[in-house]
Amino acid sequence: MFDGESALMRINKFLSAIGYCSRREADRLISEGKVLVDGEQAELGTVVKVGMKVTVNGTGIGGVEQLISRKPVLLAVNKPVGVVCTTSTNDRAPNIVELVGYPERVYPVGRLDKDSEGLILLTNMGELADEILRGANGHEKEYLVRVDQPITEAFVKQMRSGVHLDQLQVTTRPCRLSVDDKLTFHITLTQGLNRQIRRMCEALGYHVVSLKRIRIMNIRLGGLKSGTWRNVTAEEMKALQGALEKRRDSKDAGGRTGSRSEEHYRERQKSYFRRRRSEA
Repeated sequence: MFDGESALMRINKFLSAIGYCSRREADRLISEGKVLVDGEQAELGTVVKVGMKVTVNGTGIGGVEQLISRKPVLLAVNKPVGVVCTTSTNDRAPNIVELVGYPERVYPVGRLDKDSEGLILLTNMGELADEILRGANGHEKEYLVRVDQPITEAFVKQMRSGVHLDQLQVTTRPCRLSVDDKLTFHITLTQGLNRQIRRMCEALGYHVVSLKRIRIMNIRLGGLKSGTWRNVTAEEMKALQGALEKRRDSKDAGGRTGSRSEEHYRERQKSYFRRRRSEA
């Protein structure tokens, strides 16, 4: 990613690249005076280079030299039900990072709620994680869902066209849905609202019995056993980066997805998780 003693990087990009937080979260921490570079309070435009030490909330997190020699890591994990995807200590359930026990610092790309299972990615690449998670990018995630009552044509039509979620004050984007049997369906989303599928089903009078994520973009769960993990292959990584680059090019050309209500919800959700982390 970087090389040489002259490597320079803005502080918010460094915090994202090293996997501490997103750039937006980094900007907030910097504005609140919680980030120090060589003992001095950082500003939004502060640049870091080799030899400088960065501290956030009193904890040293290293420097640019760690990024120069660090090997990129991207893991595909089959998360079991009951495991959480947050590092907060508020929930005493097993943590996905502890479950994997990877020898280097990695963190989950997004979340998969405690009651759900299936594919989640762990990485040490902050920029990659940010691009995958950014809702406006419209990246696909596919799920296998079982509900508590027979699936009707009306249910399928409403789920495909979008469901208004009163609690979040947002209408879901149109999505793809195919029925497997009277109680089971596959659904492909291009957004990641909190407990989205469960909320969509509940809004239509259904209860989710089981939910498994089986794909994130081009990366598939496949036959990976519950509670185990694997390294994402070079071929998968190449296809993933190609898709991200294509999306960047599309946005540079003026393409955009999402809505104001979705962006507003995103900000509220980020505030919620920031509070959770500060309380931990």
